[in-house]
Order: sequence, then structure tokens, then C-alpha cells
Amino acid sequence: MNAPHGAPHDWALVLAGGQGRRIAHLTRDTAGVSVPKQFCSLGRGSSLVHQALRRARAVAPPERTLVSVTQCHESWWRPLQGSMPADNLLVQPEQRGTGIGILHALLEILRRDAAACVAILPADHYFRNDATITDGLRTAMQLTRKHPRQILLLGFEPEEFDGELGYIVPAHGASEGLCGVGCFVEKPGPDQARALIDQGALWNSFILAADGHALLELYERHCPAVVARLRAFLVAPLEPAARRAELARLFREIPSIDFSEDVITTDIDKQRVLPLPRCGWCDLGTPARLDRVLRRHGDVIDAAPVAVAGTGGHVDLAARSRAVQRGSDSSSSSLRS
Repeated sequence: MNAPHGAPHDWALVLAGGQGRRIAHLTRDTAGVSVPKQFCSLGRGSSLVHQALRRARAVAPPERTLVSVTQCHESWWRPLQGSMPADNLLVQPEQRGTGIGILHALLEILRRDAAACVAILPADHYFRNDATITDGLRTAMQLTRKHPRQILLLGFEPEEFDGELGYIVPAHGASEGLCGVGCFVEKPGPDQARALIDQGALWNSFILAADGHALLELYERHCPAVVARLRAFLVAPLEPAARRAELARLFREIPSIDFSEDVITTDIDKQRVLPLPRCGWCDLGTPARLDRVLRRHGDVIDAAPVAVAGTGGHVDLAARSRAVQRGSDSSSSSLRS
């Protein structure tokens, strides 16, 4: 990948704190422990979180890239400290939803750089063509600097009628490649998905770029008390041990916030969507989507080079999924015979 092209105030945030419960049966290691999917690989290549970090380099260097992780996953995220500044691993004491994971990191980024623009990337995505997403991220960050009051979502041209994904219906008219957001539709079912695609709807990747203060204002409109508590914590003069204890207490008390349901899809006036072409994108949130990726792109996945030492996944999701599928096929054959 090319060197980062970002501006001096461009930051990246990689979300890597999720549990991955829906595919936990496919992420068990040799000891039977379910590894969070972001620390697994798809094939013999690098882990999903390392792939997200490579994409983040399109807009920001390691010193301006934060990774949001969860304390209980320490044995898996600890090795990341060798490839980035240790204090750029932002550890949540426990999961409080994607909304809190983003807000916690956003406030930390703005504490370090009041002029920050931020690209946000989940760590559980697959792209057949990484160039599309890296070019899209660069374009989105350039447009964010030009239009700092707008939050830019990256939407992908659908490749099939997937009723389990989220869709963005663009508003009519476009300027500089950006469209307004008409509405969001979550998990519409196959028939409605077909109708949405006919209307020009895009897959909602929940990859976005935004001026840090514009995104923070969105949070302040929807959960001002949570913003105030996290902001007060970040500026409090606490010793390290006391800071960890206070953060743990704070995370026990604040509510869980889902970024999609509670923040981004409830306020569309200042949001814009950047349409991107088909690139084999899929989030790997369910066994069905993982199976679909392997059926569509298995040749590319199998041909990928072996991961560099220290960047591989703890479990090969492709191998595990295929083994489970073979077992299922064998069981079906036995029942039919």
C-alpha cells in the first residue's frame, strides 16, 4: 500500500472491541476458546484488525491511529503494541456498544488534536479490492476538510439482494460526488432489499469520515450527559491506578449506546453519503455472510500471501467455516442414505 496521504490533522479510529457472538462457534481456537473475530484471519493472511490498520494508513500514520479494544481481550490485542504507540490502544473496561466505543475514542482524539478529522473503520470487514476503500477513504477525508459540518458515510453499490444488511437511500441530486441521505433502512428482507436497490440504495458500511467537532455535536444532541461525564473523566488529573479504577466505575454506570440506532440514523440532515463502486465488501457478522464471502471470493482469499510473523489471526475463519460446512454436508448425506 502507498504511504499515507492524509493531512496533518487527519486521524483514523479502528473499532476492535466487539465480542463477535454470532460467529463465536467458528472462532474457537485449539483450546476451545472463542477468539473475537477481529483477531482472526480469513485464510492464511493477516488478522482482520491488522487488515483494518493497513486501510487506516491510507489516511493517517500509526501515531494518529487509535484502536478501540476491550479489557477482557487483552491477550489478543496486547501484541498490537509492537506496531503502534502503546497509548493509541484505547482500552474499554467493558463493552458499552459501538456508540460509546466511538465517543470515548473521539474525545481522546480531540483532547490530543482540537482540529482533528476522523475516519472510522470497523475491524470485521472484508474487501476483495482494497484499493476501492482506500481511495474512498482518502476522498472522504478531503471532502470532510472542505465541508467540515457534514458527516460523510461510505456507501457501496450492492452486489446482491441482501436483506440482512443496512441500506442508505440517497436523496436526489449530488454535488462533488456526494448525495444527501434520504433515509436509512435496516435489515429490510430480500424483497424490500430488491426494491431499495432498484431505487439506487447503497449498502451502509458504517465506515465514515467527519470533522471531530461535527461528530461530537451529533453526540451532544442525543446523549449530552454521557458526553459530559466522559469529557470530565479525560481531563481529570488522576494517577494511573486511580484513572483505571475511575474509568471502570464510569463504564459500569453509563448506558450502552448503539452508534447506528441511537446516533447516526436518527439525525440525517447534515449527513452525506459517498457512493463507491462494487469492491467485494462485506461485514463478517454472521455465518451466512462469512459463507457468502468464501463462495464469492474464495479464490482470492486462498491466494493471499501468508501473514508476516506477528500479524496472523489466532483462528483461520475460512478453514473453520469450510470444515463446519463439510461436516454439515456429511451429516445431511448420512441422513439421506
